[in-house]
Amino acid sequence: MAASALLRSLSRISRAAPAPAFYHHRAPCSPFSAAADAAGRGLAGLGPTGKGEKARVVVLGTGWAGSRLMKDLDTGGYDVVCVSPRNHMVFTPLLASTCVGTLEFRSVAEPLARIQPAVSSSPGSYFLLARCTGVDPDAHTIECETVTEGEKDTLEPWKFKVSYDKLVFGCGAEASTFGIKGVTEHATFLREVHHAQEIRRKLLLNLMLSDVPGISEKEKRRLLHCVVVGGGPTGVEFSGELSDFITRDVKQRYAHVKDYVHVTLIEANEILSSFDVRLRQYAINQLVKSGVKLVRGIVKDVQPDKLILDNGEEVPYGLLVWSTGVGASSFVKSLPFPKSAGGRIGVDEWLRVPSVPDVFAIGDCSGFLESTGKEVLPALAQVAERQGKYLAVLLNHVLKAGGGHANSSVEVDLGPKFVYKHMGSMATVGRYKALVDLRQSKDSKGVSIAGFASWFIWRSAYLTRVVSWRNRLYVAINWLTTMIFGRDISRI
Repeated sequence: MAASALLRSLSRISRAAPAPAFYHHRAPCSPFSAAADAAGRGLAGLGPTGKGEKARVVVLGTGWAGSRLMKDLDTGGYDVVCVSPRNHMVFTPLLASTCVGTLEFRSVAEPLARIQPAVSSSPGSYFLLARCTGVDPDAHTIECETVTEGEKDTLEPWKFKVSYDKLVFGCGAEASTFGIKGVTEHATFLREVHHAQEIRRKLLLNLMLSDVPGISEKEKRRLLHCVVVGGGPTGVEFSGELSDFITRDVKQRYAHVKDYVHVTLIEANEILSSFDVRLRQYAINQLVKSGVKLVRGIVKDVQPDKLILDNGEEVPYGLLVWSTGVGASSFVKSLPFPKSAGGRIGVDEWLRVPSVPDVFAIGDCSGFLESTGKEVLPALAQVAERQGKYLAVLLNHVLKAGGGHANSSVEVDLGPKFVYKHMGSMATVGRYKALVDLRQSKDSKGVSIAGFASWFIWRSAYLTRVVSWRNRLYVAINWLTTMIFGRDISRI
């Protein structure tokens, strides 16, 4: 309440004080600018940079691409301003494990301040809890709006602008619903920590409700029917984790309803289509063995308690998880930039947005333009991370060459083009079983293994890829605790 009162006080100050010429508000001024005006310091860190000041890199997003970029940027020469609706990076390969209690939620969330300490310690670097709503490439500014959804007793969202010398789009993509009616309203996606929390709460709620006297057998079967739509790595891993949770924990602690719990995985084509044929068959065998029902079909309609397939079959559900891939967000599609396939921001071989100076795009929101002769890369974490690392090196090189500020890098040699080399794919399919496909492409030859050895490789690889030692320790302890004592089934 004290914080809320302070924000209201600052808001009143901002309405009383004249806004600097740099701002063109349609909503009440930001407390950031109000506090700065009140202190007589002007727009600390938000206005255009001058001579002798650090150049400013504005990064939109805290996903794999943006986080890796900010981690490797030279903050001795750049100020970093990150604009994102979340202040952490999500280690998405382990997100499915948090839904059933194998891992705690904080084990997969890496605070941005730990990835790049400058945003919380450097005078000219900031993290802003907001989303970008527009770009003015000529003025080198972006328009933003604060994110306050779901919070009570707080200010209405306000709008502000930030100047940039270099702007990097790393705002990711959004889940593909293919225009199917009811998906957004009734299905749960699995892309953020709050999605995993929602899945866990709903799963445990349904388990407890099914034990209530008077609930019919038909309703119990519906409540305890978990449906996963999408047979990619996320859908398969979640199905495997869920079936393992049911086998090891639910059937022991919810003995009265254990025979009603079922998992169905729906896929229009082949599950794990990018994996080796032998690995796909192994995954199918393991999922079926663990009790997962595989259904081939296309969802045509989603209703509050059932979905309808293209053949007219009705599938009742208590929990519906939607994992059918991603596509360009409406914000990305609205940008006045050249586009690649699927509506992504089009980039050249150096990840620049052509004809727009000092603007770059990396990760799931970007794709190579057709003129480059390169295929659009898949929306994978390793692609995004590799692009973030490459762009950090490029921007550091531009800085050393004297091109860090706006409109000053025209003559700078950018160095080698970005080249992506696929390092392989991994997926877990249940307890102590996983797949490792080290082929560079779907049609090439290479090592592909399955079973316990793959599971050990899968866990070891992801444990080493977790960003901080703190979270590596958390993950290792969570795995050990789950192995010894089982998963926690408290609904918190």
